[in-house]
Amino acid sequence: MNRRRGTTASALLGLSLALTLLGTGPATAAPSTPAPASEVAAATELALPRPGGRHAVGTQTLHLTDPGRRDPWVPSADRELMVSVYYPAHRPAGPGGGGSAAYMTPEEARLLLESRGLDGVVPAGTVAATRTHARVDARPAPGRFPLVVLSPGFSMPRSTLTSLANDLASRGYVVAAVDHAYESIGTSFPGGRVLTCTACERVESTGDYARVAVGRAHDLSFVIDRLTTASGATARTVQGRPALPYARMVDPRRIGAAGHSIGGASAAALMARDQRVGAGLNLDGGFFEPLPEDGLDGRPFLMMGTETTHSPGGQNDWSAAWARLDGWKRWLTVTGAEHFTFTDLPVLADQLGLADPAAPLTGQRSWQLTRDYLTAFFGLHLRGTPQPLLDGPSAGHPEVAFRQP
Repeated sequence: MNRRRGTTASALLGLSLALTLLGTGPATAAPSTPAPASEVAAATELALPRPGGRHAVGTQTLHLTDPGRRDPWVPSADRELMVSVYYPAHRPAGPGGGGSAAYMTPEEARLLLESRGLDGVVPAGTVAATRTHARVDARPAPGRFPLVVLSPGFSMPRSTLTSLANDLASRGYVVAAVDHAYESIGTSFPGGRVLTCTACERVESTGDYARVAVGRAHDLSFVIDRLTTASGATARTVQGRPALPYARMVDPRRIGAAGHSIGGASAAALMARDQRVGAGLNLDGGFFEPLPEDGLDGRPFLMMGTETTHSPGGQNDWSAAWARLDGWKRWLTVTGAEHFTFTDLPVLADQLGLADPAAPLTGQRSWQLTRDYLTAFFGLHLRGTPQPLLDGPSAGHPEVAFRQP
């Protein structure tokens, strides 16, 4: 896990390449003074990929507190979560809804860049201003939709999964991307608080990543509680608390979970504890917490990761997990991928003119592959739509291999 956190710099922006690719290379025959890397990056306007579904996307940010559970890292506090909810919305046609949602706050961006030694190379404002495709408080589309909960990698903010969340919402899902308090480099909470990764040093010194996965499983169950009704579309409370507006949009019979890195382990741990979750997906994460010996009661699960780390026979725990999965299952590896291929980070790096030699896939191709298999998986298992892409190798996706242990 230490190795994976350390690769964030190359996966996001590549500090060693930044100095070369942002204007500090050899002088030409007609020399000129190159602009500092930070000036070039500041002039770059970043944008996430456009969602591919028919719906516009609306969003709201929720601050949720679980008064029944103390925080595992700061026991004096109740467990808190920041949740970005994305949902199918009406196409803009006049008043209603605010502007485009922010990607992250400037302070969140600053802390992320600083933690990777990239402060002074890429301004925090450039990353924070990344253009998204969701409108704040947009008018929800009518109907009831499947719910997907998303959990990011350890120390990573929920914003790194924004492209996937936006795309799913455009295809008719309510999506909840969750920041778990004290488990990211920096997350902004109400009242001007920015909570940093209290858990990072503690967990990395002990190796107790199972504690993180199990704790997040409880977090995700709590989010599901708050985003679903107690009994039907007209229920007004959830476990004694007012139901949120999205509860009327969510079909509680169709719930899925996905995550990157330890967020993927959290999706599996959630399914082991919460029968409401009908399908799960792990993007390049270990499991840490072993699956139950008797499996997941036949519920489907997909594992998608890098060829270098998650091929059969490697030093990973996917073979053990595969043996216990007792329903529909797929084990996919991606040639040319790196750990952060399955997030927004390669897309942003490409727009800054950077490349990661450890990940030959372009940002656009990384996004396409991740999107195609994730949306196919949830389309099949939460919507019942046939997905030939999941039946075996595809000529249009030659980088993806179907594995068996």
